Amino acid sequence: MNAIASIPGKSQIEDPIVRFSGVRKSYDGETLVVRDLNLDIVRGEFLTLLGPSGSGKTTSLMMLAGFEAPTEGTISIDGKDVTALPPHRRGIGVVFQNYALFPHMTIGQNVGYPLRVRGTAQAEIDKRVMEALEMVELGAFGDRRPAQLSGGQQQRAALARALVFRPDLVLLDEPLGALDKQLREQMQYELKRLHEELKVTMVYVTHDQTEALTMSDRIAVFNDGRIQQLARPADLYENPQNAFVAEFVGENNRLSGTVTGVSANSVQIDVGGGAVVKARTAGSFSKGDKAVLSLRPERVAVAQTGKWENDFTVEIDKVVYLGDINRLLLRFAGGSEFAVRVANVGSGPVYKRGDSVRVAWRQADCLAFPA
Repeated sequence: MNAIASIPGKSQIEDPIVRFSGVRKSYDGETLVVRDLNLDIVRGEFLTLLGPSGSGKTTSLMMLAGFEAPTEGTISIDGKDVTALPPHRRGIGVVFQNYALFPHMTIGQNVGYPLRVRGTAQAEIDKRVMEALEMVELGAFGDRRPAQLSGGQQQRAALARALVFRPDLVLLDEPLGALDKQLREQMQYELKRLHEELKVTMVYVTHDQTEALTMSDRIAVFNDGRIQQLARPADLYENPQNAFVAEFVGENNRLSGTVTGVSANSVQIDVGGGAVVKARTAGSFSKGDKAVLSLRPERVAVAQTGKWENDFTVEIDKVVYLGDINRLLLRFAGGSEFAVRVANVGSGPVYKRGDSVRVAWRQADCLAFPA
């Protein structure tokens, strides 16, 4: 994965396994669902397409799979233009959210189906089906029907079917969306383990930010048919390029205000009631400009003072008990609200609505965007 480290945010690379070039997609001839998509996918990486519903991520995946045709542009795999090639000739493994298992077939027959349609000898099918089932820990379930398996087991069977013919590229369209929280988290680690073992390229679609941050080598954040940012998870979270990415990826406080001071890499922003926040910049500002501040809840220290650039007394507006943490909704004197997280250690202070509390955070942990 060393190639990825050198190209964390680049969309064009050398010798990609997949290349989207100037791809557009419209279903009605007027509205573009995908706009000017130029994206290279690194061989062997786990790339996640992340975004809200209607952002273009699933349509992009379906065009790569061959189930949708671009309105403009080309898609190539291993240097070969596959734009007009039907899905069954692209050699891609695909896993869908609804599993798409044949109910009248056994799990073994479902997993072996891609090999049968390719004319593989039965002895080889039997061998590779067992290998694939063992790989996803379903070796003892080959004779069962899909209805006899849990949702997680069905998902594993669908994954085994996508991997059984040993593709270089596997596409996964929100495959864990139907699972409960605990099973979904378990399957995230399982998918990542398989990816690392098999060295296969995986392209994963989700709207779940935590899922994307947990599993990906790189994440492409989609909105309004465009990639807003392409980066490694830590870069995406720590250095969002615009307010949409900052708000969509992870929990984020969005504060609005007016610029009162500007220096080389920082600004001062009045958020109301005399509270002036110091922040690093993600854009060009002049005094009097409107700005939006991005502040992660976990970066705010509560009931502590120190040498941090931002230090305020605020009022507690609401306390939400979440087990391991308490979520406090705080309010500046001017009315601006923001949330923080406080670890529930059992012996700490008791927070109540209406109390005043001191909060502080570093300038480096607060990012200012043009409004």
